[in-house]
Amino acid sequence: MNKSTDGGEQGSGSDLVSPTRRGRRVSVGGVSGTGTSGTGVSRATGFVDARALQSEDLVAKTLRESTGPLGVAARPKVVDFNARVKERRHANTLMVVKRVAITIVFIAAVVGVVWALFFSPLLRLDSAQITVSGANEWVSGSKVESIASAQAGKSLLLVSTNDIETQLAAIPGVSKATATKQYPHGMRVAISAQEPAAMLKTPDGSLTAVDGKGRVLNSVKNASTDGIPVIEVNDVTKSLKSRSVVTAVKVVDSLSDAMRARVSKVTAQTQDSVTTELDNGNYTIIWGNASQMKLKKAVVDKIINDPNVIGDKHSVDVSAPLRPIIK
Repeated sequence: MNKSTDGGEQGSGSDLVSPTRRGRRVSVGGVSGTGTSGTGVSRATGFVDARALQSEDLVAKTLRESTGPLGVAARPKVVDFNARVKERRHANTLMVVKRVAITIVFIAAVVGVVWALFFSPLLRLDSAQITVSGANEWVSGSKVESIASAQAGKSLLLVSTNDIETQLAAIPGVSKATATKQYPHGMRVAISAQEPAAMLKTPDGSLTAVDGKGRVLNSVKNASTDGIPVIEVNDVTKSLKSRSVVTAVKVVDSLSDAMRARVSKVTAQTQDSVTTELDNGNYTIIWGNASQMKLKKAVVDKIINDPNVIGDKHSVDVSAPLRPIIK
């Protein structure tokens, strides 16, 4: 190396670059020039001089861009936290009020529906719209209607048809009962009324109709007793507590209508000696008790309706149905 006259160092034919501090000269590959003053970046090394970077006031820039009526909306807003807390509380209060109002409306609607369906006249049963069918002279239609009318004034939704049918079935002579609601205010009641199983005749000649369970039916004056077996007793009340009479009633109640019409007299000294007379005493049937009545009836029908079997005999004992006795 050789020193220059001004004290600086020079390379002999070298491509090394010695940038000077004054003019910030830059030489690359033997070519010298000035650096990029705008960015302060050296092309050779990518060095960035922060002192040469341009600074920018972002707040001032935002204010400049947001000037005018259209730019006001773009300006950053100053948040008032107290106001925000008040708004939040107000919103929460409104939400609570709405929920309470909705709950009150819902409860009121439910109460209104319940009142309308169960307590208002909307579905109230009207006694004038209760119809009864199936009653006969032995089962009082007015008694059936009185049981159904006891439910009048209630909502049909509260009326129990099962309870009505149970009460109707308990009436002597009623074998079946159905109650059907007729919305909005009516009800239809239908019963199957039996003919008396027998008539109890006392020594004074009075007749009392009873059903197959030994229950006294409706008293009817001058009612026809055609086709109804008559059982002679001394006292109606006492006889209905007697096993022999109760058994006799069960026996005649199980007979077919055709045979019942032929019965002219019924006697029962004991519960095992029930006897009926047919065709004004032409035939006497000894039934015994009320057991195996289906078989006994079949045997009796076969014997008395076949001339080759009954012949000139007039008495049939089927108390032991598999070994009938014909006399």
